[in-house]
Amino acid sequence: MILLASKSSGRLATLRAAGVEPLVRVSRVDEETVLGELIRGRRDAGLPAPSAAEQVQALARAKALDVMTSTDPQEAEVVVGCDSMLEIAGQVVGKPADAAQARERWRMMSGGTGTLHTGHFLVRTADGTTAEGVSSATIRFGSPSPAEVEAYIASGEPLWCAGAFTIDGLGGAFIEGIDGDPHGVVGISLPLLRRLLAALGVVWTDLWAPPPATKPVDDAH
Repeated sequence: MILLASKSSGRLATLRAAGVEPLVRVSRVDEETVLGELIRGRRDAGLPAPSAAEQVQALARAKALDVMTSTDPQEAEVVVGCDSMLEIAGQVVGKPADAAQARERWRMMSGGTGTLHTGHFLVRTADGTTAEGVSSATIRFGSPSPAEVEAYIASGEPLWCAGAFTIDGLGGAFIEGIDGDPHGVVGISLPLLRRLLAALGVVWTDLWAPPPATKPVDDAH
């Protein structure tokens, strides 16, 4: 059993579609505080600003470790934390703050490309052993009309997605292609997760939920 430290419906649906039924517990992490500390720490050490991959990894780590403190090893073998950000036009962006920001994001993205980074951080509850990695994929955006963008924003979907889009919902029609793992774009990379779990001694296929019991056929009828 794994515990997903995320409220993302996309991550949960992705795991369920892959045969894994996790526990879910949302972290109490303040993302702005975590990123602020990361940026100040790098600056104070005379280092460049953290990359998009480093930022999502810091958030994934913080979320997993926060939930780990309230998780009994009897509940779950591994806690999984994730976070996603879009890197486009030299900027690193998460979820838009409001409709106006979502509209500006689509102005930047339309007809162009961006890179969606998703950080993964796993903690084994029995002894605190960790494994981590980042999945990155290039997104080729379509060119929706202004009316389509307005309709998409009005749906509310862009406001809860990193980069103001998702491929597993209404926004999928506005994405021309993906170079990389599409699961990572949704929010959790299944191939990467399988490898990280293996590093912690967890076999992916052991997590598959058993198929529902079938009623035996009565040959007498």
